[in-house]
Amino acid sequence: MEYLSDYSGVDFIWEPVPWESQFIHAWPSQWQQDGGTYLVPKNYDDAGVKYHEDGVIPRTKNSVIYFIDHYDQNIEKTIQSTNIADTGKYEITRYASNYLNTLRRIAKRAQGTYKHIWVCSSVCDYTDFDFSWHPEKWQSDMVHAFPSDEQKFGDTFYIPVDKFLEQSDVELLDWYEINFIDDVSVPRWPIPVVNHEYDNQVDAVKNNSNIDAPLSLYSNNKSTITNVPTISLWREQTKTITPLSSGASQVIIPRDAGTYITEQLYDYPYIEKSFNNVTTDTPLDIVFISNGESNAEENWNRLLESTKYINNRVTRVDGNNGRIAAYQAALSESNTDWAFCVFAKLEISLDFDWAWQPDRLQERKHYIFNAKNPVNGLEYGHMAMIAYNKKLVLENDGSGLDFTLSQKHTTVPLLSGVARFNSDPWMTWRTAFRECLKLRNDADNIESEYRLEKWLTVADGNNGEWSTAGAKDAIDFYNAVSGDYENLRLSYEWQWLREYYDSRYS
Repeated sequence: MEYLSDYSGVDFIWEPVPWESQFIHAWPSQWQQDGGTYLVPKNYDDAGVKYHEDGVIPRTKNSVIYFIDHYDQNIEKTIQSTNIADTGKYEITRYASNYLNTLRRIAKRAQGTYKHIWVCSSVCDYTDFDFSWHPEKWQSDMVHAFPSDEQKFGDTFYIPVDKFLEQSDVELLDWYEINFIDDVSVPRWPIPVVNHEYDNQVDAVKNNSNIDAPLSLYSNNKSTITNVPTISLWREQTKTITPLSSGASQVIIPRDAGTYITEQLYDYPYIEKSFNNVTTDTPLDIVFISNGESNAEENWNRLLESTKYINNRVTRVDGNNGRIAAYQAALSESNTDWAFCVFAKLEISLDFDWAWQPDRLQERKHYIFNAKNPVNGLEYGHMAMIAYNKKLVLENDGSGLDFTLSQKHTTVPLLSGVARFNSDPWMTWRTAFRECLKLRNDADNIESEYRLEKWLTVADGNNGEWSTAGAKDAIDFYNAVSGDYENLRLSYEWQWLREYYDSRYS
């Protein structure tokens, strides 16, 4: 018998009553109804089996364990947690990219010596695990897989060596006949936490390439997580990058992902976002930017009204000359790595979701929302709220014609509000003038060409004529300077714009 049973309390003179003498009598172990101990009649005629409920004959530990080392610096304490060093034989083998290949190698090593073996993993703590466990007799040819915490596809196996090797030419371990144990779980050791100050997880991974553990938790918000999900290590496809919040300020990253990542964590093909509500990200600051706009106070009060029940910090900057100074003042005021920048002309949408977060699985970039233009009906990123990245803004020297588009950016198809830029002639004109210079400079873009045509021809509502005037003046100026870059950059400065406007409409 491969298993060891403790017969110290068994009464071997026991006999069945005459009317049950034709049955095989089976006694339970502490684990199964069929404990592997039988009384068999000499002339058994297939009358059946009588399973006893009392008289438990306990199984003792099977002493053979193969340990898989995941190179996580846990192998020694894992071995100690089983007490195997003092009571039996064990061997250590390395993890080979997936459990199927690793189990094949272990089974080949054990073949001819053992019928069944335990396979344990260095990621697990076996202090409270009972190695006397055994399967039902009819399950003896199955692989038995024990969950790790709540993860069904765990790291502990009980394997019939010969049967496993007979059928192990399958492509996936999942395809083998497996008994997934659901009433015994093995806890994993806590995964290491990489606390960092980067505003995105890409830089954090690139600068922590020496991590040994198969899984690590990267965090840039310092909050403690007590319910970290358990990620399967069965094969590469299950070892997923797993963000724990919508903005991925905390994310579980497998060691295998490191060789894939160049510009974003999406370079790694296996990402699981079903756990992105385990924790929450720090709400982004909201900065209101004004520079003499006639409707600034009205829109500022509307912003305060729309944010009075949320946790985002709201602040304001005023009177900075030019876009560069205004944006950099706004982000200097922010305590978060990104900030919602609300421009004074924007009548903020009251149902905007201020819990929105940037995607930290990507490199840092600006996020441009949409705004409705009340004069020509266009709805795109012009005059819309922008979630600016603090580091990028403070690095921007304004050398590009468009402050935002000169750095990495993307659009977010969410309406941030209505751009009330047409409250007076001067503000209407300067808005149209600056935007149409940029659209004209990007005339090869079919979308820019369409938008420019709208600015030049559609003018509904208050001061609409000043919108088309600004658009036409922009085209005239562009042609007059032959699109010279340095001349176009003059539109960055409010004073130059005002003087140019006054020179034409004094």
